Amino acid sequence: MAAIDARKQSHPDDRAAGLLRRGRRGSRGRRTRTAVLGLLGVCAAVALVAVVRPADALVSKETPEPVTGNATWFYALGQPYGGCGMPQVNLDSQNFVALNVYDLPGDYSTFYNRPMDPSLADKMGMWDNGHNCGRWVKVTIGDYCTGTNDGQTNQPFCREGEWVTDKYNGATLNMLVADSCGDGNAWCRDDPYHLDLAKDSLNKFVKDGAEVGDMDPDRWNNRQIEWEFTEAPDYTGDIKIGWLQSAMAWWPAIAVSNLPNGIHGVEYYQNGAWKSAVMNGDMGQSYIIGGTAEGGEQFQIRVRDVDDELINDGRVYSFTFPESCAGNCNGPYTETTYTTSTEPVTPSTDPSTSGSCSAAWATTGSWPGGFMATVTVSAGDKDISGWTVRWTLGADQALGDVWDAVKTVDGSNVTMTNTAWNRTIAAGGSRTFGLVGSGTASVPALTCTSP
Repeated sequence: MAAIDARKQSHPDDRAAGLLRRGRRGSRGRRTRTAVLGLLGVCAAVALVAVVRPADALVSKETPEPVTGNATWFYALGQPYGGCGMPQVNLDSQNFVALNVYDLPGDYSTFYNRPMDPSLADKMGMWDNGHNCGRWVKVTIGDYCTGTNDGQTNQPFCREGEWVTDKYNGATLNMLVADSCGDGNAWCRDDPYHLDLAKDSLNKFVKDGAEVGDMDPDRWNNRQIEWEFTEAPDYTGDIKIGWLQSAMAWWPAIAVSNLPNGIHGVEYYQNGAWKSAVMNGDMGQSYIIGGTAEGGEQFQIRVRDVDDELINDGRVYSFTFPESCAGNCNGPYTETTYTTSTEPVTPSTDPSTSGSCSAAWATTGSWPGGFMATVTVSAGDKDISGWTVRWTLGADQALGDVWDAVKTVDGSNVTMTNTAWNRTIAAGGSRTFGLVGSGTASVPALTCTSP
């Protein structure tokens, strides 16, 4: 067997396909194993191995029967997210895999924009633009190659050797689809059923009721695996919903996990109708939703699984933008609590329509021909979501800069409304905004309404 060299590599597929707007994808920590005869370009992993198949398009992205493929391993998901839009620490399982982004047999250099255009369906791999995220696969260890199986381009798998069985054949493990691989080697381009496995999972495969325990990654690079999609094993509880980094009321990016059978869509309730949310790039567990009112901080969603069926008989999940995010979420993942119902909450009972507010003026500075002031908006005995403060300018007054509010002036009539980050005020709480004006300082009569 040829000598083996190993080194860590970064991955252009992970760097190129970012999140929509504010999010970002980190590159995975991967280890690529190659023969000394030639180092492959940018792949993910340690070889495990598969069959050669004709150079034709992948017809089906399902596996109703077990399929045979190469397996490789990688260290960990990137930061802050893996390809599905989840941080590694928040995955449903630390036994996870990456699926091929592309199906390009014989083409080792082409990288398409992600998500891939629907016209390129015949070039999409099992990743399927993120639509297999959050699904589970049952993986079974197969034969070992006695020859060279290094994923080199334009080379067959297991050349100058043969496939043989050993004591690991038949060991199985259920694993979660959590990442993507668009690398340019024979494993990823020639083999549609290649899987990239989390390194720490290799010795968790079970045979005869016990973990194998001694599959050394440095010596276990030439194997086949069989695998097929399966529903979440021993599923309990309900979905989890978390806000992504930089999420805000006007860019409400969420990730959905703990799924019974993958995720193929999220719908959000807005202005009395269900709307389809847009996937966040090709990160299949992350979607950009909308509030029950545009720009609002009350949200209601329902989720469709891989069969395009509403999960839990169309259960509606209701939640609010978290105050802990203080306008936008700084951490990679902020889990939210929710309530459930069988139907969307009607406007008459929507929390965003309840509550009252008051406003108080404080002049914080004045000078000849100008002044500065702070206005404090306070909630009554109920939470409020959205507020508007109005007053009338004095005869010689004009309004200048304003911060932490949205200004509208019509003649002498001033209207100030909340921003996305200070829309919600808890019962008994308050928010402030500031302004600079010209003219003689005075204390106007303020009115406050919510929403």
